[in-house]
Amino acid sequence: MVVSATVTLLIVGAVSTNSVEMADMSAVAWCAVIIFGIQWLAWIPASILQSERFYDLTGGMTFLAAVVFSLWAGSQSDDPSTRELLVSAMAVIWSLRLSAFLFLRIHHSGKDGRFDQLKTSPIRFMVPWTLQALWVFLTLNVVLVINTQSGEAPPLGVWDGIGLALWLAGFSIEVLADSQKSAFNSKEENEGRWIDEGLWARSRHPNYFGEILLWTGTASFGVACFDGLEVVAWISPVFVYLLLTRVSGVPILDRRGLEKWGEDPDYLSYRETTPTLIPRLGSRR
Repeated sequence: MVVSATVTLLIVGAVSTNSVEMADMSAVAWCAVIIFGIQWLAWIPASILQSERFYDLTGGMTFLAAVVFSLWAGSQSDDPSTRELLVSAMAVIWSLRLSAFLFLRIHHSGKDGRFDQLKTSPIRFMVPWTLQALWVFLTLNVVLVINTQSGEAPPLGVWDGIGLALWLAGFSIEVLADSQKSAFNSKEENEGRWIDEGLWARSRHPNYFGEILLWTGTASFGVACFDGLEVVAWISPVFVYLLLTRVSGVPILDRRGLEKWGEDPDYLSYRETTPTLIPRLGSRR
């Protein structure tokens, strides 16, 4: 975990060095310190209580704190630009909605099975809190770099409009997918079944598609203002895509699905005829 944090701070330096202004590098580095600090502080009472109930909510609050600090740090040289306010608002809206949704879900269920073996050991339990800090920083990196840039910001242009459109589309898809799944799972007759209606009839993971789309849109705001090594901040949407499709999202849920319904021909047919990520536009064959 220490190695991960060190690598993260090296990325910060690479992104900011091209700006020449040491204040830029310092501001993003301080964002990383704040992000990891909040997670590690939250880990202390969580490990004492052996509870994961506030894990997701803390993640959302960490996004909020980092955005606010980056805006404040950037305003020391210039007032926040329209671009900075837009990407900040987008990040805050997304993080508050997602963390509230996840918090209410775990509050309703009482626990998150992912933490059953981890929370019994303070050392093991520190791992997910550190990983969440890394997730917050890498996901939010594009916003942090935009907010802490020194000098006059270029006016909004075509790429910013494209970015906003992608964000709105992705956010709408994610919210709708989560809402449809919650409504499906709330019905007693659907207990123990997989969802295959609404957006979920067109994609097995439409919520993840929406999240990848909205962060791609957020990164588009950097096209007009990133210079030199600042483009490394585009790691944000790449990281989100790799995380959701290669690490903790799709692979885990698909494996669980096969464990539960791998012998059900209807589920196997659903897997074969439904795209993994990008929603199908036409009718199912």
